[in-house]
Amino acid sequence: MNLVWLVLFLFLCIGRYTEGGLKNEVVNIGAIFTFSTINGKVAKIAIKAAEQDVNSDPSVLGERKLAITLHDSNFSGFLSIVGALQFMESDTVAIIGPQSAVMAHVLSHLANELHVPLLSFTALDPTLSPLQFPYFIQTAPSDLFQMTAIADMVSYFEWREVIAVYSDDDQGRNGITVLSDKLAERRCKISYKAALPPELKTTRAQVFDELVRIKMMESRVIVLHTFSKTGLLVFDVAKYLGMVESGYVWIASTWLSTVLDSTTISSKTANSIQGVLTLRPHTPDSKKKREFLSRWDQLSNGTIGLNPYGLYAYDTVWMIAYAVKKIFDQGGNISFSNSTTGTGLLGGKLNLGALSIFDGGQQLLQNILHINMKGLTGPVRFGPDRSLLHPAYEVINVVGSGFRQIGYWSNYSGLSIVSPETLYAKPPNRSRANQQLHGVLWPGEITKRPRGWVFPNNGRQLTIGVPNRVSYRDFVSQEKGTDDLHGYCIDVFTAAVALLPYAVPYKFVLFGDGLKNPSYNQLVYKVFSNDFEAAVGDIAIVTNRTKFVDFTQPYVESGLVVVAPVKKSNSSAWAFLRPFTPLMWAVTAAFFLIVGAVVWILEHRINDEFRGPPKKQIVTMLWFSFSTLFFSHRENTVSTLGRVVLIIWLFVVLIINSSYTASLTSILTVQQLSSPIKGIETLIASNDRIGFQVGSFAENYLSEELDIPKSRLVALGSPEEYATALESGAVAAVVDERPYVEVFLASHCKFTIVGQQFTRSGWGFAFPRDSPLAVDMSTAILALSENGDLQRIHDKWLKNKICSDNSQLEPDQLQLKSFWGLFLMCGIACFLALLVYFCMMFRKFSREFPEEGPSVHGSSHNSRLQTFLSFVNDKAGGSKGNSKRKREDTPFDSNDREEDESRNGSRLNGDTRL
Repeated sequence: MNLVWLVLFLFLCIGRYTEGGLKNEVVNIGAIFTFSTINGKVAKIAIKAAEQDVNSDPSVLGERKLAITLHDSNFSGFLSIVGALQFMESDTVAIIGPQSAVMAHVLSHLANELHVPLLSFTALDPTLSPLQFPYFIQTAPSDLFQMTAIADMVSYFEWREVIAVYSDDDQGRNGITVLSDKLAERRCKISYKAALPPELKTTRAQVFDELVRIKMMESRVIVLHTFSKTGLLVFDVAKYLGMVESGYVWIASTWLSTVLDSTTISSKTANSIQGVLTLRPHTPDSKKKREFLSRWDQLSNGTIGLNPYGLYAYDTVWMIAYAVKKIFDQGGNISFSNSTTGTGLLGGKLNLGALSIFDGGQQLLQNILHINMKGLTGPVRFGPDRSLLHPAYEVINVVGSGFRQIGYWSNYSGLSIVSPETLYAKPPNRSRANQQLHGVLWPGEITKRPRGWVFPNNGRQLTIGVPNRVSYRDFVSQEKGTDDLHGYCIDVFTAAVALLPYAVPYKFVLFGDGLKNPSYNQLVYKVFSNDFEAAVGDIAIVTNRTKFVDFTQPYVESGLVVVAPVKKSNSSAWAFLRPFTPLMWAVTAAFFLIVGAVVWILEHRINDEFRGPPKKQIVTMLWFSFSTLFFSHRENTVSTLGRVVLIIWLFVVLIINSSYTASLTSILTVQQLSSPIKGIETLIASNDRIGFQVGSFAENYLSEELDIPKSRLVALGSPEEYATALESGAVAAVVDERPYVEVFLASHCKFTIVGQQFTRSGWGFAFPRDSPLAVDMSTAILALSENGDLQRIHDKWLKNKICSDNSQLEPDQLQLKSFWGLFLMCGIACFLALLVYFCMMFRKFSREFPEEGPSVHGSSHNSRLQTFLSFVNDKAGGSKGNSKRKREDTPFDSNDREEDESRNGSRLNGDTRL
């Protein structure tokens, strides 16, 4: 606040004090601009035209008149302060301006104290917060929206990095800060910020030095946020340096569109801005706007063209006029009172009581913020954040001596090729598919979208880190006595670089001490910390590494597998038992007996083939059950329940038979290898030691993801150490990536992969985050894969060694868990069939042998049970319930007759015959 009191001290030094109040017949308004600038010239004409139109319309202020006093600050902050104090002395109700954001920050403190609203359409610094400066109002779209539009354009054209060139003042710095934030939201960034001195202080030498520095950088997308004089100087120097040629992209803020709208540019200037993109505030077409355009030549005498900021200047005057009118309509008046704020400053030597405070300042401010009118710029209303509703810009492409409009940007729907007014009637849609612009003629008169970055021709090479491996040197190795590197990974990289549409100067730098394989996590971190600009080698793409760098498309598939020692399984006389586990054999045999017994029970009463002496029935039951194994049973089933059980059992036998045959064939015809390790699950469940390759991510994966104690992990440095550790039993198995394992197994046939690959990943090249080279290299790797070069490189390095032993692991024995569903189905069928059968028998028995008079409880139940069992054992044709025709047509053999003769006696004696 001391700054405010210093300003007021300057006011006192001028020696002019406020006397009396403002007469209601005249409403004083001030305007502070630099009238030698384009916007200053246009604003001066537009403000005076608005003053004349307001005063000529009695419906606005009636008999009262607006009196707008113009003050030329002439690029001077001091003169801006003096002008503001002069306006305060003359009881001014509002001030239009200042033109620059620097002075807006200063004068807003004064406006806060004296309650005089400041309205500016050119000081558009997004940090001029209404919370800090409540009496400052931006009557044109803030630079917040302009920078959002530029960020959307960068994202639309798929550029990742830009260079920002700006004037080093409040509006320039704060605008670029907002641009950086908006680009970050779209995963883009500003790679370099080039600050130029403020307007009038910028020299050609300073611009030259900055542009030479920029030319040596990679990014070719340049955002220029400055003022007209500095901006045209930048383009003139850029043309001289060859920076407005093919490959470059220039995006200028709205200053360039004001130059194109309001001045006639020379052919030299036109040549320096060819292909540039710029923004212009969008104002919808209207009758009122067209009428004002027709008046402009007369108002300006043809000295300058109208630009959108002239329309905002005109509307700003009308905002104030309508806000003052509302005060009068509400019965208020305009009055000022002396300020006592700051009395006693500097020991009471300053007489600040002469300062006037606008008593209606708060009411005027609220009236302006609640304005709802139709001006030259379209509907004028402020939102809750005190910014104009529906800010929009036109996207312009400079072509020849003029320009063409290629689309629009609005805060409502982003980039489009239709006017924002059309989109306001539809739901907002900011999806990428909905963002559209017409074609652009870029610098160098090309229509193809520039890539936006290049490798600069500055003699600097790309520093690429390469792991200095001591094992598996087929992937990466150094020629002895030279600096040359070769190997599978190196060949893939050089082949991909050869497919890029531009030259990439690079040099390989070995990473590691050469005594052991380096840590690949540290190599990746070197890229993240900018010690290397890329990393090339057998680098696995894993989650933790993708947090720091970007990887290319994988050029080889990878993943962790388990390698274990194996032994040959020799054939024996009992090899035919190996397809099934002992439990499987036992359950299968049991079910043969169970099914045979069930079928015998169901068929015994009605089927002669299942009757006879006990010995014969036992033999029949056993024969029938085991003969179903070969589908060679001779006995026919008569009952429905028996046939259902038999059909289900035959289906089970078919599956078991087929599985046994396939497994036995494999065992007898292929040389088998066996290992106690079946996969990663076996290792997790055991306490055996596990080997891993030094430098591999396998160590972290096993300990962190699978919770295997580090005490069980053994670091191994070479294939020879793998073989020694596995043969000696120092480790039960080795966990490593598949490409390494394939090379290892090519010369070590005593070992093999057990189980399934339990991770899925690949190898890629690492680049810094958001590096465009990573994208282009991925495209090149895909091209190598499609044209077959990637496979040829693989065959050259990794397919020249093939193990002669084609052994394979012994297949697992067929276990009960693979067939329990079939056995369960068969068991349920047997149980249900027996249940139904005995229910039917009990019902028949109850009808034929109803219970007779009371008897001793225990003996009665035993007698009926014996009678029931005898009934079930009897042949159905000889029972009491059989029909006469059945008795006549069914002959009895001698055994049946004996049974019939002794039936009654057996029932009485309780004899149960099997």
